Amino acid sequence: MAGAFLVAFLSALAPLAARLSEVTLALPPCALCLWQRAPYWVGFALASVALLGFGRRWLLIGAGLCAAASASIAAFHLGVEFGWWPSPLAGCQVAAINPSLSLEEMMASLAPRPTKPCDEPAYLLPGFPLSMAGMNLIYGVGLAALAFTFARKEFR
Repeated sequence: MAGAFLVAFLSALAPLAARLSEVTLALPPCALCLWQRAPYWVGFALASVALLGFGRRWLLIGAGLCAAASASIAAFHLGVEFGWWPSPLAGCQVAAINPSLSLEEMMASLAPRPTKPCDEPAYLLPGFPLSMAGMNLIYGVGLAALAFTFARKEFR
């Protein structure tokens, strides 16, 4: 039961810490950053249900797969940051200026809030060469391994 609690806690901690970095450090998220957070909430829900004791092993495996999914999105995001491939998400692209549009038409076509390009890394620690996506990759792999370890112990 302690394992399920720890997995639930760590699953909620990742997106909450990312949100805190937005507010306190003024680090705006890009579309891929936001995508990386969703699997953690699903993992949190699965690990929370595992606290009830029903199907704990399978729920912990599911929570581990959610953490692995977030890590996979983070790995893809790192490839976008390094310029290995472009992001397929429209929200990741900087808006292009169309000279044939009037100023009013250009203003109307802008996003309701500013967006950050996905190929621009966000660094939590100045001078530390690991972006938030890189940190999430490490965190997600570690959390997945932890959840799978607790699930394996439930099998015995």
